[in-house]
Amino acid sequence: RGECSPHRTDDAFLLRFLRARFFVAERAHRLLVNYYQFKEDNPEFYDGVNLRQLLRMGDDAIITVPPYREQNGRRILLYRIGNWDTEKFSIIEIFQATMIVLELAILEQRAQILGGICMFDLGGLSLQQAWNMTPSLAHKMVQIMVTSFPMKVHALHIVNESWIFDMVYGLFKPFLDDRMKEKIFFHGDDMESLHQHIDPKHLPERYGGVHPDYNYRDWVENFEKNPQIRWELESLGYKDDENENNGENQESGDTKS
Repeated sequence: RGECSPHRTDDAFLLRFLRARFFVAERAHRLLVNYYQFKEDNPEFYDGVNLRQLLRMGDDAIITVPPYREQNGRRILLYRIGNWDTEKFSIIEIFQATMIVLELAILEQRAQILGGICMFDLGGLSLQQAWNMTPSLAHKMVQIMVTSFPMKVHALHIVNESWIFDMVYGLFKPFLDDRMKEKIFFHGDDMESLHQHIDPKHLPERYGGVHPDYNYRDWVENFEKNPQIRWELESLGYKDDENENNGENQESGDTKS
């Protein structure tokens, strides 16, 4: 009907949209259209993005995808906003990295079926960081979480929030419906409150868990060794640099994610 121009229409690709909307075809169709509309409306999140360049963000541990899952088998996407140096990375680069992480996550069939959860550690959040968040960007973030990406987000857990967060959260509230608000949990520095939702066995030590810290560089590089996955990302418009096209990657290409 001309509502969008998918770069793929094979079963494996379309299945992720059906799973995200519990196989209700009309809702899956709307999600597919929204997904491509979001890409068209926000080219700065995709055009000319270089994977190697964005991997630098992993060294600052701003975004983390632990190699383990929580007790329901869902992936955890963890943001440690206090680590964000606004002079080193722009808010656009934060979004670019988020989109790559989500595209990688949704390649896992388990993630398509079970969805995931997000944690925002706001310890150390500064006014300078908060000033980078505008109502427009808040709206785009809600679009990603709710209407425009084929990943079911089951919960958002906010920890170590301060008074500065109240200002930021005020930007999000107008875009959240009651159903979404019910998925947001505020814990402050009360890790026992967090543990009522996520078993400590599936958390880093800094949140009362048992695991060391990981960064998303490790996770992305594991995917990057698989040529099929690299093809998936490149078909979405993400760029590779020449250093990635080496024999070592080719030899590791038969490893499945």
